Amino acid sequence: MASPRKKKPALDEGLLQILNEAGELVSDIPEGLGDDELVTLYRWMRFMRVLDDRMLTLQRQGRISFYGACTGQEAAVMGSGLAAQEQDWIFPALREGGVALLRGFPFESYIAQLFGNAADSTGGRQMPCHYSDPSTHFVSLSSPIANQIPQAVGAAMAAQIRGDDAVVLSYMGDGATSEGDFHVALNMAGLRKAPVVFCCQNNQWAISVPGHRQTASKTLAIKARAYGFPGIRVDGNDALAVYAATRDAVNRARAGEGPTLLEFLTYRVGAHSTSDDPSRYRDESITEEWKGRCPVERMQRFLLARGCWTEAEEEALVHTTVADIKDAVKRHENMENPPPSSLFDDVYAVLPWHLEEQRESMMQTLEKSDVR
Repeated sequence: MASPRKKKPALDEGLLQILNEAGELVSDIPEGLGDDELVTLYRWMRFMRVLDDRMLTLQRQGRISFYGACTGQEAAVMGSGLAAQEQDWIFPALREGGVALLRGFPFESYIAQLFGNAADSTGGRQMPCHYSDPSTHFVSLSSPIANQIPQAVGAAMAAQIRGDDAVVLSYMGDGATSEGDFHVALNMAGLRKAPVVFCCQNNQWAISVPGHRQTASKTLAIKARAYGFPGIRVDGNDALAVYAATRDAVNRARAGEGPTLLEFLTYRVGAHSTSDDPSRYRDESITEEWKGRCPVERMQRFLLARGCWTEAEEEALVHTTVADIKDAVKRHENMENPPPSSLFDDVYAVLPWHLEEQRESMMQTLEKSDVR
């Protein structure tokens, strides 16, 4: 008797891949990615790897207070960000600062925000990595897990009602799928066919909680079934697969076909943030295995073999990036702080009388103590 044919896994149970771990194509290059675009994508990935390394060093030296790197997740960040269009909106989690830069957020503003100095467009009111830039449609993240997901759905529904040709990308980590905000947001998005793409970076650790303690479902992408729209599980270390899946989901949303949940399977090779020590709760030998699946090196091998990138260009890119970072840090590290009076700005169009009195009292106290 012949053995029964195995059922082909659904997209939310399988794993979409275009570039394997050796940097070899196992499927076609996505439309819209010629050699120039492939190099651009790689340059951004390498740029973020170098930038994160430098910023982590600054934090360890006590020169900035906090940093959350995307090390090991550059494909998930840059591949998805590149698939969005100018009119689209980004609701980030912790590791998507690179998407803001890709969309045109000035690098000087990025560095200023980390120091919270007078050049910081948010006036030093946010902790580092909480970038915000209306001009590039990049909304400030909220540190509480999953807050941004229903906010993103609300923004998508507003665009839908107004007839805007805009899609919203809502980023999250795997831990966010255990929050009520996640389920409320996906339910409403599915019901209203909101033009939103849910980008879940499943790096397998919600700070110290592993994936198997988060859910009993086979995957995270499969959760989309309950809300009536597709879920797709993607090799999150494959920049081409990430781009292709996000592009298709964005196009689907823009066409009025509703949301998609994308699960980018990757790994957080570093700490959750500079406030964390992962060696206290996980087997770091597994981390070493994942370092061998590096998304940046995978993309580099592919481009070198394709002949559209060289070792000399690699060396020049790293050298220039390091120099630019050093120059920017030098300019911003000793820049003055935002003026104390700015504490009262940007809340009211006309400051209420009681806050006017408080501001005047504070300024008089500062003048007497010669504090600026």
